[in-house]
Amino acid sequence: MNKDKSIIDSMSSHHIVREKQEPALLVLGLDHFDDELLGQLLEWSPTVITTPLTAEQINSQGIKVDLIIADEPDASMQSDVRLISAGDNNVEAAMQFLLTSDYQAVNIVTDQLPLAELAPFATQINLVIFSGRQKIYPVTSGFSKWKPVGESVHILSATKDLQITGLESAGNGYYVTTADGFFTLTFNEEFLFIAEDI
Repeated sequence: MNKDKSIIDSMSSHHIVREKQEPALLVLGLDHFDDELLGQLLEWSPTVITTPLTAEQINSQGIKVDLIIADEPDASMQSDVRLISAGDNNVEAAMQFLLTSDYQAVNIVTDQLPLAELAPFATQINLVIFSGRQKIYPVTSGFSKWKPVGESVHILSATKDLQITGLESAGNGYYVTTADGFFTLTFNEEFLFIAEDI
């Protein structure tokens, strides 16, 4: 076997992205979202799921929609777009579809923050929520992350026995890193949603 060919084969195999290995992208609202960040989320050609209203915004930017959460097809829908039955709740419908389709992760872009609707799925799929200039995600007790001094961390979930290191309270669930280094969160709940500025 040609040595150069075997090197090329081994290199190219690292660039194959298996379907569902990359996070899906659920777009619920784009009114306050940065185009550049949206471009980064689309970089690996994820499965794009959205609502009929947001689909118009996405299509106008030349982004291909794969699935729309709706009970009836819209006249303007492209023929290759599939439907996810909305039922009573768009968020729940999308999340149930992702779970039953064996997706491991999802990035969610939204104007309104549907934490109560997403909470039941927080331990079943890796989810990251982007809302305005914040990145929100669930963490389990013992979570630790490196941040520079003066960075803000917002704890969005109610918790009774929170223990923190590397942070000081700034009130209303906001905390600020006290030095360059790791901060740690320890608590009794199954998970907490936290937010960082982006």
